[in-house]
Amino acid sequence: MDLPEEILAHIFSFLHLQDKCNAFTVCKAWSNTMTHPSSWKDTEVRCESGNSLPESFSDLLPLVRNLKLSMSLTDPANRKTGLCVLRQAVAGGDGQLEALSICCVGNPPLFYAGQDLQQGLVDILTNGSSLTVLDLRGVPFTLNDSFIRSVSMLCPALKSLYINNHSLVCGVNAETLRHALKCCPSLTVLGVFQASLSEDVLKDLMLPQRPALKKLELRCERSLKYTPPLCDQTWSDVKRRHPYLWVELELDHTLPELHVPGVLKPSIPVRCLRLLTWTLLLDEVLQVERSYANTLEVLELQTPPSPELNFALISLAKQCVKLREVHCFCIVSQEVITAFITHCPNLSKYTLKIYKEPHPWTCTKLK
Repeated sequence: MDLPEEILAHIFSFLHLQDKCNAFTVCKAWSNTMTHPSSWKDTEVRCESGNSLPESFSDLLPLVRNLKLSMSLTDPANRKTGLCVLRQAVAGGDGQLEALSICCVGNPPLFYAGQDLQQGLVDILTNGSSLTVLDLRGVPFTLNDSFIRSVSMLCPALKSLYINNHSLVCGVNAETLRHALKCCPSLTVLGVFQASLSEDVLKDLMLPQRPALKKLELRCERSLKYTPPLCDQTWSDVKRRHPYLWVELELDHTLPELHVPGVLKPSIPVRCLRLLTWTLLLDEVLQVERSYANTLEVLELQTPPSPELNFALISLAKQCVKLREVHCFCIVSQEVITAFITHCPNLSKYTLKIYKEPHPWTCTKLK
């Protein structure tokens, strides 16, 4: 009770909405602190039970700067409540929402395509929106060209845009991505399907007037069957233009095996690589060792076990000494674990098992 209001408000900022409601009813001092702007800077709202937002907090939503919106898709009432929360956070008074993350939970209705959420978001965002971060990785439906074009025009201040969600197919083409880059000249962090990239998109990212690109997340899935592979020389030019670029590659199990080598271009500055293909990855592990030894910091594999894989992982551990995390979801030998611990001084956690365990496998933390 002796904590200064500013510190108490900072503590409250880590609570999601329901816990904020509970804290509000504890005592008068906490109730007063809950109206402090710092209590609402970072707020998570969960719309999962069909309940509407408590009326006493509606007027405080414009104080939110970073909003994480979690919605259950099983009930349309949850989606309606979620859009209502977003509308109040964006509009009204001094609302200056800076970051928005949308995450959907639960099983969506059969054939649900998310049109109500996409259109609702476009309707709520106003031209010249203050949003600098938009994270849509948690939505399960396909994001279409029209939606991305509208959002990029309505939010020209965006610095981070994540549209690399886990939908079955990529719904955004390269020309739409070029349009988004033109509308949002300050973008420095981008998460997309690799099928949305093209040589022209990469050239746009290298234009002299663009800011330094900090991070590029690429999800590679079945849609790459229908797009031409990117030239390694172009990636080399991108790395030269953006020397501090962090690239995260995720290869999905739907990506045909024959397309995997074409994705792993040697000149990509890969710091995080997730090979989630469940195919034999012996050649790919050897390629990673050759191409990304100087940059790779996080490695995740989903592949069948084999003595040859153990040998390849031991060799990789000796070369990729910058690794901070390694997660291999198949049985490996004790020598593999020893190799990573011995040769990777920055290793902070790993998932390497010599025996099968019940799902989910636990991660071992070193630091």
